[in-house]
Amino acid sequence: MAAKGSTFDNDLLKLIFNATSIANIAIDATSSPLTNLYVALHTASPLAGGSQTTSEAAYSGYARVAVARTSGGWTVTSNSVSPAANILFPAAASGTETLTHFSVGTASSGAGKILYFGAISPSIGVTTGVAPLLTTATAITES
Repeated sequence: MAAKGSTFDNDLLKLIFNATSIANIAIDATSSPLTNLYVALHTASPLAGGSQTTSEAAYSGYARVAVARTSGGWTVTSNSVSPAANILFPAAASGTETLTHFSVGTASSGAGKILYFGAISPSIGVTTGVAPLLTTATAITES
């Protein structure tokens, strides 16, 4: 298995999460780039072949949260990316479920493409009135 260089790992994360081009290799879309990425919550792993709707949270009131593709939305450092601010999801109007995973994808609703996903630790138990929260300690790491 081949690996990427550390500098390129960081550059790749900045391209995806901060819309920062990689000199001489990749330019962020110029005609209609994504301005936000959408964070979804899941009751099980969506797995590598899944979409944003795979095992997606279904409590009443749930919606994905948009996070800007900028350094104000995401912090990239040392081959890792985290939200620049806590991501607060809508509170449950009703329903009970356990959230075990999150994903970052391309769509505000529907079967969007998952770019990254990971486990939530500890998992989040949702009942009426609970507003799930992913903190700035939530991290995605390359290599």
